[in-house]
Amino acid sequence: MNLDKWLAHRTFHHSAFWDRRWLAEEKARQGLTISLCLPAYNEEKTIGKEIVIYKSELHDRYPVVDEIVVIDSGSTDRTREIAASFGAQVYLADEHLPQYQTYRGKGENLWKALYLLRGDIIVFVDADITNTHPRFVYGLLGPLIQDPEVHYVKAFYDRPLAFSQGIRPTGGGRVTEILIRPLFSLFYPELTGIIQPLSGEYAGRRSILEQIPFPVGYGVETAMLIDIYGKLGLSAFAQTDLDIRVHRNQETSALGRMAFGVLRTFFARLTRDQKAQLHLELPTIMRQFRVTDGAFDHVEHVIEEVERPPMIDIPEYREKFPAIPAPLMES
Repeated sequence: MNLDKWLAHRTFHHSAFWDRRWLAEEKARQGLTISLCLPAYNEEKTIGKEIVIYKSELHDRYPVVDEIVVIDSGSTDRTREIAASFGAQVYLADEHLPQYQTYRGKGENLWKALYLLRGDIIVFVDADITNTHPRFVYGLLGPLIQDPEVHYVKAFYDRPLAFSQGIRPTGGGRVTEILIRPLFSLFYPELTGIIQPLSGEYAGRRSILEQIPFPVGYGVETAMLIDIYGKLGLSAFAQTDLDIRVHRNQETSALGRMAFGVLRTFFARLTRDQKAQLHLELPTIMRQFRVTDGAFDHVEHVIEEVERPPMIDIPEYREKFPAIPAPLMES
């Protein structure tokens, strides 16, 4: 499937999947179980609303989702307490699979979600969305339930930048346009069809998610795309327009650290895929400056981007999910 054909046939709008009754009935007909995972860290202001909306509309009213689970990175606010009070299952990431060390990061939560959740399909939605709506879930599930050839669905949307004086209706996606899209254009041109490769909302079949490694930090979204593409090709992907997503925006310095982590992950895949050759080990120190009382302070951040192995390689996982099918063939 070439890129133009893929864009025409695998790009959807969430309104195509508004019929939650049909989604629930078709899910049941196919014998699928579906898990919703909210990876979280200090999201007490938004997580309660998300759980209430998803649970009432996609679990209680229409049985689209079988479980709603929060995987927490060690929040110091009331995130876990609030999530549990509204009916979500809550897990502290550090308490599970501790024999493999513990790390903090979104990718760590996603990796452990494969072990903790039971769904054949897992939907990942960030916990900081302020304009929560059921479309953030059913828009991603629709292509997977509708088409067995789709294995992974990515969200895209308008991302207004939030400022103290209000919402500026354009902007967002800064790291994507400055870093990821140029890199994909150079080394993985078919992946340029993914409109927002760093979006925090996506859904995938367990059968592919268990086969790929998970960087524990910033590089996890980029790694997912490259690794699934390497195994299944572009035809395994779909993407859904979710209209508008409003969340808190990060400062430029934080985006710089994100870009550093993504680059480490990206270069690891370039060398693995023999698309480039490095003659030195990449450093783990990201250097930035900050101004304090008129003086410039040199700040160093250690960003290693540790990677978790494919979950299918973990004995405890294979024991918990013994009916694991043979690995999918690469396209």
